[in-house]
Amino acid sequence: MRVVPVPAFNDNYIWIVQAPQNSQVVVVDPGDHQPVMAWLQQHQCSIAEIWITHHHADHTGGVAELVEAYDCPVRGPKDACPDITHVQQDGDRFVSDLFNAPVQVLSCPGHTLDHIAYYSAPSLFCGDTLFSAGCGRMFEGTAEQFVTSLQKFRELPGETQVYCAHEYTQANVAFAQKVEPNNTFLQHFAQRVEQQRQQQQTTLPSTMAVEMTVNPFLRFDQPAVKQSAEQHSGRSLSSNAEVFAAIRQWKDNN
Repeated sequence: MRVVPVPAFNDNYIWIVQAPQNSQVVVVDPGDHQPVMAWLQQHQCSIAEIWITHHHADHTGGVAELVEAYDCPVRGPKDACPDITHVQQDGDRFVSDLFNAPVQVLSCPGHTLDHIAYYSAPSLFCGDTLFSAGCGRMFEGTAEQFVTSLQKFRELPGETQVYCAHEYTQANVAFAQKVEPNNTFLQHFAQRVEQQRQQQQTTLPSTMAVEMTVNPFLRFDQPAVKQSAEQHSGRSLSSNAEVFAAIRQWKDNN
């Protein structure tokens, strides 16, 4: 199985999943139909399914045109877009011929209330809930919900491949270094990311093992992250959710 990033807009990635010797693909979060159709035509492929993680237009804007062209089923949260044919919710499992293991649906509210992720070892398609060295803005959910969602991801194996939907890594790393300036692994990671971007390479996928060492939004229970969040917010923080909320607000205003 190979997973291909198709760039869209300024910094989105639409993920296309293809099994060896198979001309059908899964398309994840097609916010724009044009780059997807161009890729499909170039590689002589068709769509087996579309997967949606949440309702934002940069993840759903191309669905209608792709469904019209390929007459394919669409999985996603209930009201993510009008073309959903298979409503998915937390704990659902389904089988796809393109994956070696069943696909598990994980509810992960925080960025939006309807957000879900798709996990089939070793791949996690997490939309805007988790980014490399960062996470999505908290538009609809609460800090408690977001921490619970991220905790689900923290429990996945370290080798899990993290396929998020935006190329935000370089900016996220710059902020992460403000939170943990003494994190040696993060410093080395920042150098690697800078080299990748200079060569116009994607920084994704990441892995959960890497994210657990560089991502302050996953490291909310680490003393250095808590101390930094308290210093910046100017108050004592007594829970993981409070630490997360403090660094999320810090990032929003950064």
